[in-house]
Amino acid sequence: MNTDTVPDLTNLKNTRFLYKAETEQIIGCAFDVLNKVGHGLHEKIYENALTVAFRRRGIGYDQQRRFPVLYEGVVIGEFIPDLVVNNTIVVDPKVIDQIGDHERGKMLNYLRISGCHVGLLLNFKKPHLEWERLVR
Repeated sequence: MNTDTVPDLTNLKNTRFLYKAETEQIIGCAFDVLNKVGHGLHEKIYENALTVAFRRRGIGYDQQRRFPVLYEGVVIGEFIPDLVVNNTIVVDPKVIDQIGDHERGKMLNYLRISGCHVGLLLNFKKPHLEWERLVR
């Protein structure tokens, strides 16, 4: 994938499946992790397991990359997402009862702060993977 190419975000039809192949690869890794590690452990275990799966599949990622949070041009803090894949997709592993509006809202903020356009929420709480893909 060429990460230098910026998609045309003026047409929402083009963004509906933005980075579709990449998100499918990430979700495939998440299914693999859930099947091999099991469900209901701490989030950090899934984060670390995903990095192993990404490396084995040749998927580029950053773990715990820091992004400044600005207010009127002044750095007031930082946002540190668990994983950023190919500089384009924020991946947030969770172990919660279910993905809700709170998690969706946080992800939209993460996307705005990071400049990424796609986010994946992956919930490893139950025996079946729950996931949601959000586009900014």
